[in-house]
Amino acid sequence: MQNLMRTQPLTLAENTVDALTIDGLKCYYVNDYFGVRREIRAVDDISLTIRKNEIYGIAGESSSGKTSLIKTLAGAIRPPMRVVGGTVKFNFADGPIDVYGEPAKMKAARWRHLSYIMQGSMNVLNPVRRVKHAFTDFASRHMNLDPAAFRARVEAHLARLHLDPHVLEAFPHQLSGGMRQRLTIALATVCEPEFIIADEPTTALDVLVQQDVLALIKEVQARMQSSVIFVTHDMSVHAAITDRLAIMYAGRLAEEGPTQAIFDNPQHPYTVHLIGSLPRIGDVSTRKSLRGKPPALSDPPSGCRFHPRCPIAIDKCAREVPAMLPSATGGRVACFRAGEYQIQ
Repeated sequence: MQNLMRTQPLTLAENTVDALTIDGLKCYYVNDYFGVRREIRAVDDISLTIRKNEIYGIAGESSSGKTSLIKTLAGAIRPPMRVVGGTVKFNFADGPIDVYGEPAKMKAARWRHLSYIMQGSMNVLNPVRRVKHAFTDFASRHMNLDPAAFRARVEAHLARLHLDPHVLEAFPHQLSGGMRQRLTIALATVCEPEFIIADEPTTALDVLVQQDVLALIKEVQARMQSSVIFVTHDMSVHAAITDRLAIMYAGRLAEEGPTQAIFDNPQHPYTVHLIGSLPRIGDVSTRKSLRGKPPALSDPPSGCRFHPRCPIAIDKCAREVPAMLPSATGGRVACFRAGEYQIQ
């Protein structure tokens, strides 16, 4: 995927305006049964900003809270998920929207200003209806066009994305997995939204199809100059497509910064291991894995949540929660011993 690597990072003048501001966000899965309250702290005190016209990556292993975070950002939570603290504010062209303070405005903004590329295409495309109906169901009411004009707009959009308009008449099962995923991207971008959330859009695709899908997302983002949150556990994909990268662990941010800088000089021990796990051509050495496993978010450890697995943890790590502070990569890191660990 080296040909997809961003060689010219965005300048400060291009993207200093914030498209999304998250402050102290907490979203828990809360169950109250028989007088017993149980909380799963999937998103626990996260603060970050995402700029206009950038691709912002979120990485971390399974159960780190990535999907819970983006569902919270999109206002797509359902019980037992609850926002128990913090704010999420988008800055759209029509004005700012507080996701949980202005639910009516947020509902109107979906698909028009904010869209979602889901992990599996069959979660979007109805298997018993033709593809064209998905575009009608999701997008037509936001465009205020008559049926003929709407069909022409959709066909023109597909053509820009190098998709044959005839696929609109197909059923999902008649298309390949890669084609279905391209169509979900087309569906999410047909209204030309200002903000796109992509939840592992390349999962279960082979490498060649994955490369095509990534190139398509980059092409769409560059043309519309949208902001994109790109979620995947695959660090090589982040290296290929994202401008900035956030590393999540056990519901909290561990590190954040420019993607290339993080790959060149990771500061958090967890980030060091994530990047160290990537295969390298010609490298036949045995990789050193992390001990243990991620903690249960219903009973997370005190202090830094990574400390039970950290190879350089000190007593302070078990007692105190490290703050997200400026790091050597030009980003932020939550670690008392940032930059001190390298895999031997």
